Amino acid sequence: MAAMTEQQPRDTIDAAALAHLQSWQGRSETLQDRITAAPVAALSATLDRQDPEPGEGTALPLLWHWLYFLPHARQSELGPDGHARRGGFLPPVPLPRRMWAGGRLRWQPGNPLQVGQAVERRSTIRSVSHKSGRSGELLFVLVEHAFSNAQGLALTEEHDIVYRAAARPADPVPVPQLPPLAGQQVWSRTIVPDDVLLFRYSALTFNGHRIHYDRRYVTETEGYPGLIVHGPLIATLLLDLLRRELPLAQVLSFEFKAVRPTFDLHAFSVHGRPSADGRTVELWAQDHEGWLTMAGKACLGAP
Repeated sequence: MAAMTEQQPRDTIDAAALAHLQSWQGRSETLQDRITAAPVAALSATLDRQDPEPGEGTALPLLWHWLYFLPHARQSELGPDGHARRGGFLPPVPLPRRMWAGGRLRWQPGNPLQVGQAVERRSTIRSVSHKSGRSGELLFVLVEHAFSNAQGLALTEEHDIVYRAAARPADPVPVPQLPPLAGQQVWSRTIVPDDVLLFRYSALTFNGHRIHYDRRYVTETEGYPGLIVHGPLIATLLLDLLRRELPLAQVLSFEFKAVRPTFDLHAFSVHGRPSADGRTVELWAQDHEGWLTMAGKACLGAP
C-alpha cells in the first residue's frame, strides 16, 4: 500500500476551509501520564539550577508539567516542519508556520503536582478563529487542558496556538514594543540561548519542530534569521526568575504572551518587578536591543 502523504500547507483559508476547521471546536481527548523524577532533574540542570535531587513527593516547579504528556508520533508520521502531520486532535490548518503564542494557567492551592503522581490531562479545543492582517492570514486555536491527580483538579491551562502564512520579502515588519516597565525592573537575568540549550529543551519536551535546531530549515524555508528560542522555554525562565527571587511565593495564576521572536544570535534577558502590595509580579523578556519579546504576569497568594 502506498505511503500516505500530507497535503502541502497553503497560504489562504476560504470560507469552506474555515468552516471545516471550526468543526474541530469542542473536540476532546484524555491522556494519562506519571510525573517521574528524571525529567525534573534534567530540566534543573538545563536551567543551571542547583536543586536537590527530586524524589517521591517533590513538588513539580511551575510550568514543568510541559515535560509530560509529550506527543509520540512515529517518524513516518512527521510533517516537513518536524511536527506530527496535521489533523487528528488538532485541526489540519493549511497555513505553514505554527507558533506557541501564549497562555493562561491557574493552579489549585493545596494540590500541587508532585513526582510520583499519576496525572490525567483532559484537552478540549475551545475555539478556532481566523484573521487577516498586514502580514497575511492568521488562524488561532485555543486549547484548554485540565490536569487532575488523585486529589482532583490541580491545574487548568489555556494554550494559544497561532498559524501563519509563509514569510514573503514584502511583508511589513512589526513595530517593536518597549517593555512595560522599561528602566524599572528590580530583577534581571541574562540568558545565552546557544545551540546546546535549545537542543536540550527540545529533547526534554520531545519537540521535533525544526525551527529550534535546524538552521538551514528555519532560515531558508521559514525565512527567519536564526534558530528560534522556544516560547515555553522563555515562559519557564520567567517563572524561574520569580522562583529564584521569591522561593516561598505561592503562584496562583500566570499569563504570558509572545510578542516578538527571540533568536539564538544574541543573548536575551528576563526581568521582573513585584507590585507594591506584593500580590502580583510583572515579568517580561527582552532581546539584546531592549525590545519586548514576551510579557507575563503572575498572581500570588497571601504569604
